[in-house]
Amino acid sequence: MGGSKLSGMQKQVLSLYRGFMRAARDKSPQERSNIESFVASEFRRNATGVDRKNFVYIEYLLRRGKKQLDQLKSPDIVSLSSLNAPAK
Repeated sequence: MGGSKLSGMQKQVLSLYRGFMRAARDKSPQERSNIESFVASEFRRNATGVDRKNFVYIEYLLRRGKKQLDQLKSPDIVSLSSLNAPAK
């Protein structure tokens, strides 16, 4: 990151991303690949599509992501899907 300090919210986002990647390791190789691709594309889409100053929406996405991560950690869950909520 070039020596720049990360904000608390940025740290939360990175922690959530790492959590998804760790959880994906516990799934089958095919599902792991699907999950990693899905998570990377969702994070990339939100990184470019959400205003960095829209803290309320970012906090919403973090809460939703944490719920999805908790669900993904369940042995019965094998994949993720997403509903798109419009950013306001």
